[in-house]
Amino acid sequence: MKTVSLRVLEGEFAVWKLPPDSVPPAFGDAPFLSITRTAVELSVVGPAEHVPDGAFVETGWACLEVQGPLAFELTGVLAGISAPLADAGVPIFVVSTFDTDYVLVSRANLERALAALRAAGHLVER
Repeated sequence: MKTVSLRVLEGEFAVWKLPPDSVPPAFGDAPFLSITRTAVELSVVGPAEHVPDGAFVETGWACLEVQGPLAFELTGVLAGISAPLADAGVPIFVVSTFDTDYVLVSRANLERALAALRAAGHLVER
């Protein structure tokens, strides 16, 4: 199993979708923002305070940043994070970037998630 360091980002995050032809949002200095467009949706993960009216949204997320950068040839990083969370009954939403991974968990499950990650040997800072 890969041991990694994670950092809990400040604030509450949300996951929302808009029609695929929507203009992507710009949030300036947001600590994390991910935008993905497909043929059927524009999917956004970002600070909850930026959710636009009319969006289909899931709120109440905490965001854990895997400290990177992570080399592309690494294997098992997400498995090493997701397995202890699954064993603890904590659902996750994952976003990967060029440099690292972000694991979102419900704020209601945050303490249980942090305890499971620490018990698995990961380093977690708040």
